[in-house]
Amino acid sequence: MAAYFSLILVLVTLSSGLIWLFDSLVLAPKRQQKLAMAQATQADISEESAEKIVRESAIVETSRSIFPVIAFVLILRSFIYEPFQIPSGSMMPTLLVGDFILVEKFSYGLKDPVWRSQLVDTGKPERGDVAVFKYPENPKIDYIKRVIGLPGDRVVYRNKELYIQKSCPEGGTDCPKLEKVARVGVNQGEFNQDNIPLLRYKEQLGDVTHDILINPGRGEPTSFYYRENNLAVGEFVVPEGQYFVMGDNRDNSTDSRFWGFVPEANLVGKAVAIWISFEFERTPADFLPTWIPTGVRFNRVGGIV
Repeated sequence: MAAYFSLILVLVTLSSGLIWLFDSLVLAPKRQQKLAMAQATQADISEESAEKIVRESAIVETSRSIFPVIAFVLILRSFIYEPFQIPSGSMMPTLLVGDFILVEKFSYGLKDPVWRSQLVDTGKPERGDVAVFKYPENPKIDYIKRVIGLPGDRVVYRNKELYIQKSCPEGGTDCPKLEKVARVGVNQGEFNQDNIPLLRYKEQLGDVTHDILINPGRGEPTSFYYRENNLAVGEFVVPEGQYFVMGDNRDNSTDSRFWGFVPEANLVGKAVAIWISFEFERTPADFLPTWIPTGVRFNRVGGIV
């Protein structure tokens, strides 16, 4: 849907701009010339008649009015910030259903809004970033996950513990060792899934400290894990130009463990802030539709870590 909206936005901007430009360069001078001829033949031409002669058509007037606004929205949405809504709980507790976030589009390079070709390289994802990207198996869908593994990293997820071996510098001999990602318990039961109290941990991922959820009542679905060459189940080596991502709600997230890696070309931007958060607690039996919010979570407005 976002891709179609971008295309429509580009088409409306181009069409309104071209109509306004054509009128300014071609039609407006002709109207002025027609007015001059009328004034030459009719010395007492009325102000109303003169205005009628030079008046632009409705389509030109509309194009002139909407072009600056549409062009501003296109530039803002394509190259600076784009709003997204969180549709699922895969990033809990960092992001909840009903959170509306801002994604910084220029964090990972400026791309054209239609073909998504790289225009300017402005940076790369860092470990711990919350990134929005085009789902590799269906690029029409936007996903949001946390960047775990960078190109060249070895990532191991086993017994619900995360291990990372950072990539070895080219030509280096003293390569980093596989290290367990540190985490400490926060609480149990603040969040529940299928009536099972979830374990909340604070995890240290590089320079980023964030919270994750673990479901102690659910086993690891290792039979569904993405298998890479002859590596063991739950072990992944990130190819160059790609990234390994996971949801913070570790047992309720379809991520790189299941479908592989995110190509750099699929990156949309970095999630940087929650600008509003709504609660949706209505049931189908309620009088009002379920999509109408039941409240606003003002305490969630702010930056994302």
